[in-house]
Amino acid sequence: MNPTLVTERLILRPPQMGDAEPIARYLNDLEVAGNLARVPFPYHLSDAAAWLATQQARQAPNQTSFSIELAGVGYVGHIGYQPAGQDAIIGYWLGKPHWGRGIMSEAAISAVRWYFERTDARVIYSGVFHFNAASLAIQQRLGFTETGRSTLLCLARGAELEHIDTKLTRERFQQDWPAAAKPASATDQVLKGTIMP
Repeated sequence: MNPTLVTERLILRPPQMGDAEPIARYLNDLEVAGNLARVPFPYHLSDAAAWLATQQARQAPNQTSFSIELAGVGYVGHIGYQPAGQDAIIGYWLGKPHWGRGIMSEAAISAVRWYFERTDARVIYSGVFHFNAASLAIQQRLGFTETGRSTLLCLARGAELEHIDTKLTRERFQQDWPAAAKPASATDQVLKGTIMP
């Protein structure tokens, strides 16, 4: 069984077929799907079910995915890894009703810490389309740095778009987010200045 991670407000758990309806609802929104590379638009319940069918109970760390549950709400988004050779690329999305509340920063800190604790990886890769300032801000809070620019196909928009490529080193993350001093809550993160109130 893939791991379950718990933060103050969130449960990050393995995806399950019951997630299909909220996945389809949230991703059938161009403002969400249009920020992602491999998500079609319109996005249907059948697309969600087909993707969930590919998720196995046991995955290598660089293939592990987490459904994000918000306390009192339920499923709100997704974060996970895909392989890039021996390395990993982290990707994530959040349903639009839940934007601007520090949820993805809280999830990402937990998922990145888990990955570095579970592996001997020295780096995690990611990136954003050039217009996705909110996602880039999340990565910058975690310590990701820009490594260059490329072009990447966005299925939802049907176009090759400019992409900001990023990476996070183990050393930088452990310096900025040491396990012994990790923020206990989103409130602590606001006080530290890493999440806008």
